[in-house]
Amino acid sequence: MSTDIVVIGGGTAGARLARHVPVTVIGEETHAPYNRVLLAEVLAGRYGPEVIALPPVPVRRGVRAVRIDRAARRVHCDDGSAVPYGRLVLATGSNPVLPPLRGLREGRLPEGVHPFRTLDDALALRERARPGTRAVVIGGGLLGVMAARALAECGAQVVLAQQGERLMERQLDVGASLLVRAHLELLGVEVHTECRVRGLTGPAGTDVELADGFVLGAELVVLATGVRPRTGLALDAGLDVRQGVVVDDELRTSDPYIHAVGDCAEHRGTVYGLAGPALEQADALGALLSTGRGSYAGTRGLTRLTLGGPRPLDLAAFGEPTPRPGDDVAHLADATRGAYRKVVVRGDRLVGGVLLGDLGAVGALARTWEGDEPVPDAPLLHLLTHDGGS
Repeated sequence: MSTDIVVIGGGTAGARLARHVPVTVIGEETHAPYNRVLLAEVLAGRYGPEVIALPPVPVRRGVRAVRIDRAARRVHCDDGSAVPYGRLVLATGSNPVLPPLRGLREGRLPEGVHPFRTLDDALALRERARPGTRAVVIGGGLLGVMAARALAECGAQVVLAQQGERLMERQLDVGASLLVRAHLELLGVEVHTECRVRGLTGPAGTDVELADGFVLGAELVVLATGVRPRTGLALDAGLDVRQGVVVDDELRTSDPYIHAVGDCAEHRGTVYGLAGPALEQADALGALLSTGRGSYAGTRGLTRLTLGGPRPLDLAAFGEPTPRPGDDVAHLADATRGAYRKVVVRGDRLVGGVLLGDLGAVGALARTWEGDEPVPDAPLLHLLTHDGGS
């Protein structure tokens, strides 16, 4: 029986693991592994693909794993090969969620309609985005905001349609969301919240029909309506799958010879879907596979984002930025400087916060939150100073 470690997926988590232990990586994309966090910079034309490439690791590119034979411990691929494994790591990532719109069929997107998940997506959008191009971004979460900003920097006429009440609802409170909206509008983006899209129409299938019947004429549409863990291989192999592939503190699935990391993994009921936790999981599994020791207890990480433009906006968000009854809140806003800081404290623990503009205090706040440490015994406003109250 093979003792080799085989990784399915050449993304952030798979490439990171390959830096810790000798592995065979099977990667469906034809590109070398790259930093997905910087895809918006490629779309904006600021970086080329070579700039966002990760440190090189050996990957069988353009090969798709189609079946896992757990009894024989082999991975069967679409090129006819069968790769034996001693340990298998699923790092299959996630797929974009395609909304149930009229005129949209999964796997058959009209030309000019793209998700925003891969380097190929970013390059295809970049190719079509020209000054004056009419573009609609459907979805106002983190990816949608990044795509709208990048398209605006290309000179496109951008409309962002968000079904929810505000932008980046998962990460930001009302005040911070309004500042992000103002930043996009300064770039020329037309933002519509509480705006439900009904379907795609028109001769090219790129016009966007809203629920009230109004049609937004568009030449380019970006679907940024979320992602879903890619679990098909695991399901077909009979592994325990809920939201994602269920793993324990050793990142081991219901099969002791198979692990999962990154966007496809569900640990203690949580699918993170972020680069930071994916890297931490890969590091923890790398230590475990190389030394036989170590475990993963979960990640408490920040969302960091820089929005470029005439007035760049730096953003950091973590935990629960909306307080519950009984929570303490410290809040500072400086409209002149475009700065906004807010933290939420429950008992003696920091449970969430948002900082926009000046991020001088974010380091100390992050250490306090990630370590689940008691907040300093001082007035709460000290948490918002440059040293985070330390």
